[in-house]
This record gives sequence, structure tokens and C-alpha cells, in this order.
Amino acid sequence: MSLAAIFGCSGPRLTEAERDFFAEVRPWGFILFKRNVETPAQVAELTAALRASVGDDRAPILIDQEGGRVQRMGPPHWPKYPPGAAYLKATNDPLAARELSRLGARLMAHDLKAVGVDVDCAPVLDVPVPGAHDIIGDRAYAQDPATVAQLGRAAAEGLLAGGVLPVIKHMPGHGRAFADSHHELPVVKTSLEELEAWDFAPFRALSDMPMGMTAHVVFEAIDPKRPATTSKKAVRLIRERLGFDGLLMTDDLSMKALSGTLAERTAASLKAGCDVVLHCNGQLPEMRDIAGAAHKLKGRSKRRAEAALARIVHTPEPLEPVAARERLDAMLAGRLDAARGPDVGEAQ
Repeated sequence: MSLAAIFGCSGPRLTEAERDFFAEVRPWGFILFKRNVETPAQVAELTAALRASVGDDRAPILIDQEGGRVQRMGPPHWPKYPPGAAYLKATNDPLAARELSRLGARLMAHDLKAVGVDVDCAPVLDVPVPGAHDIIGDRAYAQDPATVAQLGRAAAEGLLAGGVLPVIKHMPGHGRAFADSHHELPVVKTSLEELEAWDFAPFRALSDMPMGMTAHVVFEAIDPKRPATTSKKAVRLIRERLGFDGLLMTDDLSMKALSGTLAERTAASLKAGCDVVLHCNGQLPEMRDIAGAAHKLKGRSKRRAEAALARIVHTPEPLEPVAARERLDAMLAGRLDAARGPDVGEAQ
């Protein structure tokens, strides 16, 4: 039985100590960062080694591959992708931007699937407000919830078509935060009515997605004492008012927005109702602390995890990557007429 945790590792290859630890605690999944990425062959070897360490070739392997500032696999071995805001900016036509968003995500899925990565921590469904911290910024698809939902769904569909699970983030919304939760705890004082109409709307619209990630943000209208990640009230809102019944994972537990020891953060997150905790930095002593406080994946959480993995398609939608990339680049450059070419659904 898997541990309700997702762990990183320290470098491009597993150490013997990491291998032994993962074999002992059997985390549900793993996450990669730039420190883990060198070449396509190396990443493929690492993802295979991670799955072998827990004896499960279905163990999910995650990455943050949004494009723009958040892209763990990039040049020279992988293309550079634009941030979410670039799609609408390129055309100012929501329908064309939707096509762009799906195409970009489908190409990213192609890159990820080729090296054994099958979960992408995207799309970002946060809706920035004027004056908010730039930690979201151009990672957001637009400045209004309806367009964010439209382009976010297109990206999620592109990932799913390529055999990669999307993770909608950061639930129930990080766009109104005036601080970076990597470094401090943001507090949002907005009324529940305004949050419902603006911040929550894209997450409600994509509540059918297989996985979601929490925000380390305090919403005073929901729970003035705890950030969403460790708040039973916030998780209940995500489940009941937003209608999300997918696998709910925390954002990185090592972020400074959270207080207490890592063991305390783990226990609080799982008690609040998160299905799985996430720890990213690959530091083995910290992972041991988390493993000591986490429980095995069971009950509803186990069913959600199984349901998420069941949505990975093993025969991705056909794609001719060179032609599709040329089309994406042409559309991003505004040459929409020149971009009329092979559809991403055509056979290889």
C-alpha cells in the first residue's frame, strides 16, 4: 500500500540511500525539478528508476511544466514554451487562444510522455487582481475568470489527449494573494461572495479534472486561522461548493507560508482532508520526517488516486510534433493564416 505522499529526489540519478528509502516507505508518486533534468535519456532512466524503487510501473511522476518562468525541461533538449498569458496576447481572440493553449499543452505532453513523466502540475487557474503579487503574473491565462476557465480547460484537454494528467492549481485560488507563499503566508480578506464569483469560478468550471493542488493562502471568509492546505473548512468548500472530487494534493510542504515542523504540516494537511502531501526539495531527512507523519493511501483518497490514474490514456491522440510545433510558433507570432497546416490530430 502506498504512502499518501509525493517526493522529490536530490539529483539526476537516484542515490542508494534514496532508493532504499523509497523502497521502504513506498510513496504514491514522485516529482522532478531542474536539478533532476539533464538529457532525455537521463530523465527516462530516472523515471524508470523511481518506479522500480517502489515496485510499481504505474507510480505517477509529476513535473511543473507550465511554460514561461515555470518550465523544468527546456533548451537545449526541449523547446521553450510561452507562459499562459502569451496565448491570448498573441491573438486577442478567445477561440484562437483556446486552440493555441490546447496545442501548446499537447506538445508539452508529447515531451513529457517520451521520458516517462505522466502528470503535469498545470494548468494554473488563478485569476490575478490588480496589485497582487507577481508570483502568478503571466502564469495566468487571462485577467478574468471566464477566459481563464476556457483556456485552462483547453490546456487540460491537450495534456489528457497526450496521456498526461493535468493538476489544476492553486485551489481555491492564489490570484488575489499579495505575498509569495514560497516565502510568507498570504492573507486574503475578500468576501465569500466576491471569491465565489471571481476566484473560485475557474476551479468550479474544471471540477471534473483528475487532480488538484491546494493554495497556501488564508481566506478569512473561509477560515481566518489556517491556510487552505491545512483547513478542514477550505477543503470542505473545495469538495462541496466547487464540486471537486479528484485527488487533492498539497502544494510543497517546505514552503515558508506554512508553520510548524514538517511532520506537523503533514499531519495537519491530511487531517484537513488533502489526499496526498507534496514535498519537493529532495532532502532525505525532511522526507523521513514527512513519512513518519503520513498515513497509507486508503479509503476515499485511494479511490480518488486510482480514478486519476485510470484517466491516463495509453494511446495518445496522434501528433506530428514538428508540424505541430511550427504551427504553434506561427500562431504565437500572429501569423494565423500561415499557421493553417496539419491538424494535431493527424496520424504520425
